[in-house]
Amino acid sequence: MALTKINNNTLSAVSELPSGISGQNYPAFEAYLSANQSVSDNAVTKVQFNTELFDTDSTYDNSTNYRFTPGVAGKYFIYSSILNEAGSNSNLIEAYMYIKKNGANVLELETSLNNNPGRLMPTFGMATLDLNDTDYVEIYGRLNSVSGSGQLFEGNTTYKRATKFGAYRIGD
Repeated sequence: MALTKINNNTLSAVSELPSGISGQNYPAFEAYLSANQSVSDNAVTKVQFNTELFDTDSTYDNSTNYRFTPGVAGKYFIYSSILNEAGSNSNLIEAYMYIKKNGANVLELETSLNNNPGRLMPTFGMATLDLNDTDYVEIYGRLNSVSGSGQLFEGNTTYKRATKFGAYRIGD
């Protein structure tokens, strides 16, 4: 049985979902960066999301490869955020995020402060991907700063779960 919304606020059980829609959004996970991760200036760097909030099917590797491998083919909603820090005020020029499937970019994002550099800048990304059971998804970031030193991805110490990565299955 699945629940469906009727008349804007009443939930009712239905026996079937439309074709291609799964009744459960599994596998699913969310992980975050527990401590600051130092990065080199203007270098594409894998974000090491090392603490799992949940992982329904043990599909996220939080200690070695920092990647999601679904184990079940389907359509997945992938999301991530990175809180980028340049180490000092008026030092951060640009921040980038890359969602990679099997090592290839499927989403590239840039946030730029070229005319008014700052210290902190979040990047947010999301994608819907068709994945087979052995595909893998990883998140990378890149910071460009004025001084070229002191860059990091913010961990969970000051800003709770600001740097995170998650995914869940949305259909077959």
